[in-house]
Amino acid sequence: MTERIAKFIARSGVCSRRAAEELIKQQRVTVDGKVIESPAFNVEGTEKILLDGEKLPEIENTRLWLYYKPVGLVTTHKDTDDRPTVFDNLPVGMPRVISVGRLDLNSEGLLLLTNSGELSRKLELPSNGWSRRYKVRVHGFADKKKLADLSKGALIDGVQYGPAKIEIESQNGSNSWLLVTLTEGKNREIRKLMKSIGLEVARLIRLSYGPFQLGNLKKGEVREVPQKVLKEQLGNKI
Repeated sequence: MTERIAKFIARSGVCSRRAAEELIKQQRVTVDGKVIESPAFNVEGTEKILLDGEKLPEIENTRLWLYYKPVGLVTTHKDTDDRPTVFDNLPVGMPRVISVGRLDLNSEGLLLLTNSGELSRKLELPSNGWSRRYKVRVHGFADKKKLADLSKGALIDGVQYGPAKIEIESQNGSNSWLLVTLTEGKNREIRKLMKSIGLEVARLIRLSYGPFQLGNLKKGEVREVPQKVLKEQLGNKI
């Protein structure tokens, strides 16, 4: 049975499928000594496949970890501004992993990590319909009507954002804690939504991503999802 070379590379855990396609277009991948130029090239996996002249890691069982990302870390393997990254601060002994989506520098909470670029791509797809739930502290007056209007979606600076379910958990003067549920998770979406109705985000914590929960994880802690649970929750995505 054959599969596309980009998918094979992603399954090795080196990078996502999209990133693998870019590497192939840059002519950095060879199969049995020949440079591959198309991500549509099929392989069986028995070939000698090299990236930048190096063998790919052996494909392992697909694994998934829950990680409490602290504030102050960027979700990237290499940062051009030399800021501390999530991957530089994982516990000793972790294999090479990539993230499922991102959390920005000033956000914290649940980040999913996996050794499979293919699984990362699948879990990020909007077609999954997975909700992301956040606890958000805001400064300013939290107007219930304006918050309710965001449940219909919003157009901000030419970008269309999907419906956001927002509940006021607690309110003390100009400070409020909100529970926000999204189904898309665009870049800095919550911050932009809040700003559009006059609120400033002071703290943002992701509580869940699809069926996976932050639970009682402590900041910086990593916990692997058992294989049985992984198969129950993800089924044919693995």
